[in-house]
Amino acid sequence: MKRIFSYLAPYKIRMALGISVKILGTVSELLIPFILSYILENVIVTMKISRIILYGAVMIVFAAVACVANVTANRMASRVTADFSIVLRRDLFSKTLYLSAQDTDRITVPSLESRITSDTYNVQNFIGMIQRMGIRAPILLLGGVVITLFMDSALATVMIATMPVIFVTVYSVARRGIPLYTKVQKSTDDMIRVVREDVQGVRVIKALSKNEYENRRYDLFNRALTKQECHAGTVMNAVNPIMTLLMNLGIAGVIAVAAYRVSGGKSSAATVIAFTQYFTLISMALMSLSRMFVMYTKCAASARRISEVLDVPESFPVTEDDGKGDNFSKISFENVTFSYLGKKPNLENITLSVPKGGSLGIIGATGSGKSTFVKLLLRFYDTDSGTIRIDGKKISSYDKEELTAMFGVALQNDFLYADTIEENIRFGRDISDADIIRAAKIAQAHDFISAMPDGYRHMISAKGTNLSGGQRQRILIARAIAANPGILILDDSSSALDYKTDASMRQALKESMSDSTVITVAQRVSSVKNCDLVIVLEEGRIIGRGKHEDLLENCAEYRQISDSQMGGAFLD
Repeated sequence: MKRIFSYLAPYKIRMALGISVKILGTVSELLIPFILSYILENVIVTMKISRIILYGAVMIVFAAVACVANVTANRMASRVTADFSIVLRRDLFSKTLYLSAQDTDRITVPSLESRITSDTYNVQNFIGMIQRMGIRAPILLLGGVVITLFMDSALATVMIATMPVIFVTVYSVARRGIPLYTKVQKSTDDMIRVVREDVQGVRVIKALSKNEYENRRYDLFNRALTKQECHAGTVMNAVNPIMTLLMNLGIAGVIAVAAYRVSGGKSSAATVIAFTQYFTLISMALMSLSRMFVMYTKCAASARRISEVLDVPESFPVTEDDGKGDNFSKISFENVTFSYLGKKPNLENITLSVPKGGSLGIIGATGSGKSTFVKLLLRFYDTDSGTIRIDGKKISSYDKEELTAMFGVALQNDFLYADTIEENIRFGRDISDADIIRAAKIAQAHDFISAMPDGYRHMISAKGTNLSGGQRQRILIARAIAANPGILILDDSSSALDYKTDASMRQALKESMSDSTVITVAQRVSSVKNCDLVIVLEEGRIIGRGKHEDLLENCAEYRQISDSQMGGAFLD
């Protein structure tokens, strides 16, 4: 909670002003029953209309001040809460984007989505409530107790006797609430994961007629979440009826003692009336505090989950370069080994060098380590052993911005967002319209874009569902090319293109981006056959390397892949 409350520091002056206004309104509200008691005991008996009207006006003024001050304070609290939640969500979202791939895998994407949405909502509700009820309820409680002790200590003692029992009850239940609501949020993560998977795969689900199966799968997680929520709600909601019972017993005790004291002349009916009103205010304050305890348990559970993300340390710090690299290689791998789970290596003893302006083709079966190679080069993960260099320097010696600025990337599972084709290619970067058109021409996308009624301003739906697979891939390749990067990575990014279009794009890349180092990851030999160096991966190891012609002679696996694709014949 301390980590979350630190976000309130910039608003302490506004909060102090709002709290001051809230105190004014609450104190005004607290004095109304006392004024009523005074009127009943000392004003009405004088039978002077002017005094009755005067004190009645005083009550109205206090009631108006209480109303206006409470409304004003609540509005101020809402604005502070809104500003606080904006900053918290912004930082949490920003941290999510900068998490390493390892941290994202550990926390999981559905859990991150849940923390940005429902967890921040729980914290926001509590921060708003503590500025409203958190100030009003204690003042009503303590102020009411003090005033009632002053008015009639015997009646006040009866009322106060119930409070320790109430506090112990609320505290005992609240202690159980935090772990319960932590489980609820974990169940929410699971349900979000299922929804996310089904939304992404809805076309496959429909194609395979698995709607009912997915409905049952969702219902399983939905019922688990409902069960957790019901259990937590049952435990936490027990506070209200228990408190109501204890307060009713307290009221019964007060009335019984009051009747005895009034009949004995030790108290007055006016005092009992005022006392009843104060007891009502105190009861409302206790109920508010109990709701705050329930909300606190949700907030505490959510705050822990949010802090887990905000406090994730920098996974890949910048280190000093060892000065052992050469100036010839643009990219070099030196005995690189890596494993996702720390067991069987996903890449093992990878050593290669690609010169500046050169091209590297990577081919292999699914799961051979092709995409892992790219992730290590982009430093999504750090190697277990060995060194990766760019321009002779260890990639760990570059800061994030400097490293990522070198790359243009079209990944296997890349995405398009709901905006124009132009903005999807520009992707928020400072890229001119001319460079966008140039990139689209290289990616063989200019012709179909120009044929659209709005051209480059044609709107794309989320994930590019209103485009064909080949059109999507060409726009993604244009995005990677647009900034004229020093290193261009195409990770299985042309699988939906026909051979002729793919060949035309490769030729355009060779002619227009001769200064860039191009890494092509592909399943098709036609996509890599013109690369300066081609490596064949199998189970994370290089089993063949060289040019296309060399591999056809010396690597049986490469020859087998080539022969299986159109008998080894390709379009030039």
